[in-house]
Amino acid sequence: MNTLLVVVISIFIFWFAFRFYARYIAEVFNEDDSHPTPAKTINDGIDYVPSKTLVVFSHHFSSIAGAGPIVGPTVALLYGFYPTWLWILLGAIFIGAVHDTASIFTSLREKGSSIVEIAKKTMGKWGFTLFIIFVFFMLLLVCAAFLDLTCVALTSMVKLKLLGLPESQTLFRTVNDPKTGESMAVVGGIASTSVIIITAFAPLMGYLLYRRNMKVFYAVMLSLIVIALSVIIGFALPVRFSRETWMVLVSIYCFIASAIPVWVVLQPRDFINSFFLYGGIIALIFAAIVGGLKGIEVTTPAINISEGAAKLGPVWPILFITVACGAISGFHTLVGTGTTVKQLSRESDARRIGYGAMLIESILSVGVIVALGAGLAYVAYKDIVFPQTGKSNPVLAFALGSGLFMEKALGIPSYVGIIFGILMIEGFVITTLDTAVRLGRLILQEFWRTLFKKPPRVIFSRFFNSTIMIVSMFLLAYKNGFAIVWPVFGSANQLMAALALIALSLWLTMMQKKRLFTILPALFMLATTIYSLGFLLTKKFIPSGNFPLIGITIILFLLAWFVFGIAVRKFIEYAKNKEVTVKA
Repeated sequence: MNTLLVVVISIFIFWFAFRFYARYIAEVFNEDDSHPTPAKTINDGIDYVPSKTLVVFSHHFSSIAGAGPIVGPTVALLYGFYPTWLWILLGAIFIGAVHDTASIFTSLREKGSSIVEIAKKTMGKWGFTLFIIFVFFMLLLVCAAFLDLTCVALTSMVKLKLLGLPESQTLFRTVNDPKTGESMAVVGGIASTSVIIITAFAPLMGYLLYRRNMKVFYAVMLSLIVIALSVIIGFALPVRFSRETWMVLVSIYCFIASAIPVWVVLQPRDFINSFFLYGGIIALIFAAIVGGLKGIEVTTPAINISEGAAKLGPVWPILFITVACGAISGFHTLVGTGTTVKQLSRESDARRIGYGAMLIESILSVGVIVALGAGLAYVAYKDIVFPQTGKSNPVLAFALGSGLFMEKALGIPSYVGIIFGILMIEGFVITTLDTAVRLGRLILQEFWRTLFKKPPRVIFSRFFNSTIMIVSMFLLAYKNGFAIVWPVFGSANQLMAALALIALSLWLTMMQKKRLFTILPALFMLATTIYSLGFLLTKKFIPSGNFPLIGITIILFLLAWFVFGIAVRKFIEYAKNKEVTVKA
């Protein structure tokens, strides 16, 4: 299929959905910019901080995008181009964007409450307790998967011949592959230096934005300069550590970022980094348009269900949990109700950021499968993502695919596109990781309030709860790489979305509002994810004897059933007594 046609169809469908369906959802929640948001009424200077729309959008988008819209579609492409593309389109419009927008609007109506607090209101104490335990384990899987992906990206190396560069080149630092003796370009080192510089500059950007009230235009220009300098310095002074060393260093960074005020590191770093991401999306879509005019076609098999099923599992449910963030992601409700809603200055931003950011993320996923399908040979794709020996590296597959595709379409040297691809995905992953750790810290603080009537002061310490998240994340990621953790993370992530949609549907029922638009997606995702957990448990984890993941999968499976049972009972209760409503 022509690359231009894919992009034009996708963008038109997404525009139509945002123009009409997003407004319908906003009307259900009675969107009104005259209502003061929780960020303005609470404004504690730590978590509740009214912020400019573009700044909040950048934080939200950087946090929700993560590796999901790139890694998920890269892996799922094995099922064929059409099944992956169709799920991205339909999933984003009718499930993912609905889930994100409804989460933020409901939280606005509940004074910035998180999704677990909304669950407490709709399902009672037991539903809340089970929900919060589920969220903790889901966040743990998010952190473990993304910690490993971060370190894989920062240590990535590419054969010089794939970059089209001679042995005499001086652009990249090189090392010899110990197995083959081939020269390898240390591309991850460039990303490492860039990440360090951007992170170090973040506090100054936060100070300029929030203490000196710098105009957004100047902040954007300054961000672009910092990004450009970080890449230039990265080429000159690439930082190289082992995967294990990076795991320690990134964990320390996440510990600090999760405990200090949001405006110091988390938000300004996301703001700076988001322009890498916007640039990457624009570059991919522009390449697809120009490439289509040149007649470039997607060469990946259109439908490849049998091979996908042989390596990954049945197309339903595995495809639907592999493409996570590009179509629907439960992590989004944690970001939306955990940090984003606490920064909104007006209600209409809930629609723009909730629905709009999800669609942009899905456009990125479309760009990813186009770049892979038209840029990377199918044999090379399988060798990298599904190797006979060694670790799967979908990050490298995406970077190679985008680099080679931009060379075909735009005439840009492939190594430029490859480096940009590595930098882009690294920016996505680490921004999601630090946000996830922060959310885990907030979730634990809510859990202690439920568990103890008079809790010790120490367990409410930000540093105490951040330590629990960091240590748990590190231990799970250290022994289990991305390829092992990702399937159960995908199932847990999508199941989180199903449970969130159930909680939101209950809230809408309590408020006597329309709710079919959330109930139907909830039921579909619940069936999909419970089946996928059962499949992974019986076909993957038990046969391989992976006891940590066996335990986590069983816990998630049981928690989901218990929460669903409580939700059904509450739906019946609210249906019988329509007077059981609560003012929002």
